[in-house]
This record gives sequence, C-alpha cells and structure tokens, in this order.
Amino acid sequence: MRNALPVFLLAALLIPAPSACGADPYLVFEPQGAPKGRNIVLISGDEEYRSEESLPQLAKILSSRHGFRCTVLFAIDKKDGTINPEQVDNIPGLEALDSADLLVILTRFRDLPDAQMKHIADYIDSGKPIIGLRTATHAFQLKSSPTYARYNWNNPDGGFGRSILGETWIKHHGKHGKQSSSGVLNPTEARHPVLTGIGNGALWSRTDVYEARLPLPGDSRVLVFGQVLSGMGQADPPEPGSVNEPMMPIAWVKSYTGSTGKLGRVFTTTLGTSEDLLTEANRRLFVNATYWAVGLDRQISTKLDVGLVGNYSPTPFGFGTHTKGVRPEVLR
Repeated sequence: MRNALPVFLLAALLIPAPSACGADPYLVFEPQGAPKGRNIVLISGDEEYRSEESLPQLAKILSSRHGFRCTVLFAIDKKDGTINPEQVDNIPGLEALDSADLLVILTRFRDLPDAQMKHIADYIDSGKPIIGLRTATHAFQLKSSPTYARYNWNNPDGGFGRSILGETWIKHHGKHGKQSSSGVLNPTEARHPVLTGIGNGALWSRTDVYEARLPLPGDSRVLVFGQVLSGMGQADPPEPGSVNEPMMPIAWVKSYTGSTGKLGRVFTTTLGTSEDLLTEANRRLFVNATYWAVGLDRQISTKLDVGLVGNYSPTPFGFGTHTKGVRPEVLR
C-alpha cells in the first residue's frame, strides 16, 4: 500500500485542475479568528522529506488556529506547473518575502536563479526571524550563478546553514532509515518558551539525527538533543554505544545579524519530515517556535491548539516518493 495516494490528495485529484496559467503556483491561507498581524512565508522544496505535504499542513494550523497569514511556496515543474521537488531551480512566488515577518524554510540543495534568490537574500539582510527545518541546514547549492554563492552549504563558513541557522550538512548520525530518534531536553534550557508543554521523550521522528560540530556557533543555545533509538518505533530503546555519547543537538535557538545591523531570531531543528507532524509534541514545538520567533513569547502556553487541520495522511520519507501531477491549489 506504500504506493497508494495519500488520503488528503486522493479526493482532490479527482477534481479537474485549473490550467497552469489560471492558478497561482503557491498557496495563501488567510488568518482565521483574531489575526496576529504577522505574515509567514513557508518555502518547501526537498526531494526526500515531503515538505510539499508538511508545510501546507503547518500553514493550516498556524492560520486557522493561531491567526497568522501564511503563504506556502513550492518547487514547481517548469513544463506543466505541478509540484515537483526534483525541479531544483524554480520556486515561484518568493517576492512574498518582501513583506514577510517570518521565513520558514525546508529546502534541500536548491539551485535558484538570481531573480528568485534575491528575495531570500534581501530577507536575510533585513535581519528578520527565520525558522529552519530538517534539510534547511543544506538549503542551497547554487551552481548556476556565483551571485549568492555565499549561501552554499559547502562554503568554507558553512554558508546559510552554519552562518545563519547554526549548522550545515555533515552526515547522518545513526543508521538512516533503520534508526529513529527521540528528543532529550537540555536541562539548562528546559524553561525556554519554545519547550513549553513538551517533556522528555515526547519529541520523536522516524528519521535519524544529523551530525553537528560542537559547540554550535555564536550565541546558539541547544534546546533538545537527539537520542538515537535502536529501531524505527518510538518505544524502541536507545542504541547503545558511542552514537549517543555525546548526543547531537536536534533543536536550538540563536541569532544572526542582517546587513542593516538588525538582530534576527533563529530557530533550527532537524525534525521536519511530513510524518513528524503526526506527533503532537513535534507540532507544539513548531507552533511554539513560531510565536517565539516573531516576538510573541508571552502568548506561548500549554493551551495553544496544535491539532491537525482536515485530513492529513503524509507520505513516508524517501526519494522519488512525491505524488506526481499535483498543483498547489489541490493542497488547499
């Protein structure tokens, strides 16, 4: 049954899709209830972890349950206008960042043209807050133009990943696809607002941990460490031996300085697969981080509603597993 269409796509795909020129290549979710007065832009575009599924669901949670205005962008196939995460050089709609209050990014090795990349660079220069999920540590591999090569994951300074988010791609820590990971709170940061309502072991992902160079740079503060488990279940015991000595960070906060001198808040986590949203504590982490990043710390509480919105049956992570032929409007 792994090849079956996700439930949330099956019914929608039976509806005739508008022509490529008749619909926007992105989604906008207007705030419900009392608006927070914040615009959030969520950028998807990775080949493995199904960000094209997770970020629309996260946007629905943030807009319908918390009053944020959310715009979700996708890697769009240049030929037919469908979502295609393997199209590494096209994410239309990035001009939405020009009026954004928060950037949430989950991309992997994108090679964007200068005209698109400029909106991301201008946002970073502004010093506004950023949330990086999973492969955002290696968000860019810009081969087509040297203009923004400073953001490449393999730059000497680690590019966007290391210099802005706190770490770039190094390698998997543990056995990818065979060992899951559980969150262990850093006891010195257990009272941080982002961890409100989250206990030890509550955060869990079927993905493994990423290796990181410790200590993380600048004013980074590790909130959660990732304990490698011996199997793919949340109840599996920790893997014995050196893989958990020490444990790698899986969630941290830091700041960066834009070219204007403004100090921007950053939250980074190596969680972020589409299936991660099925775990309530993971959703709470993402929602708490959103409030914290935009300076609404005092509104964070255990009462924040982090329930899923509508049907959500995500595709397991893996290369080549994205559902083909889907246009953004189908995911509304």
